[in-house]
Amino acid sequence: MKERLREVLERFKVNFSAYIIDINEFRGQTFVILGDGSPIRDIVGFLKTEGFNHLQTLTAVDYLQKSGVPRFEVVYQFYSIDQGISLRLRLQVSEDKPEVESIVDLFPSANFFEREVYDLFGIRFMGHPNLKRILLPQNWEGHPLRKDYPLMPEDKPRDFLELVELKERLGGYGIR
Repeated sequence: MKERLREVLERFKVNFSAYIIDINEFRGQTFVILGDGSPIRDIVGFLKTEGFNHLQTLTAVDYLQKSGVPRFEVVYQFYSIDQGISLRLRLQVSEDKPEVESIVDLFPSANFFEREVYDLFGIRFMGHPNLKRILLPQNWEGHPLRKDYPLMPEDKPRDFLELVELKERLGGYGIR
């Protein structure tokens, strides 16, 4: 399995070396860090032709106070069912223009993942067929998984306070 992944990564380097910041491994998980502005649709299309036929997850990370790196990363976890190998892509995204190309047409399962990242981090997926909030009300202000999102309820939008009041009326979350 590892040999096949090495072969794929060699072809990956030939095709996309200008966008690669690092290729590394941690605890048996191989990952590729890609710079902001990388052609993610081309890269994901390449991986799909190499047999990575399953998008396991797509999420984001906010590196607000980490110096020397763009603020966000969109993280894609791919798996090749036939070959039994996985690969993680970490795409850096700047705070100034938090936008990434959508991969919904390549992996339809990305639809809800991209909407969740948009909802909670505010990263826009260009070309997404229905990019709108999925977990929070449409009139919610801000993106709660950003590290600079206000923590105190009095700083939250009115909808948050209404949810807290509803929770109290219903007796909490069932945890006593």
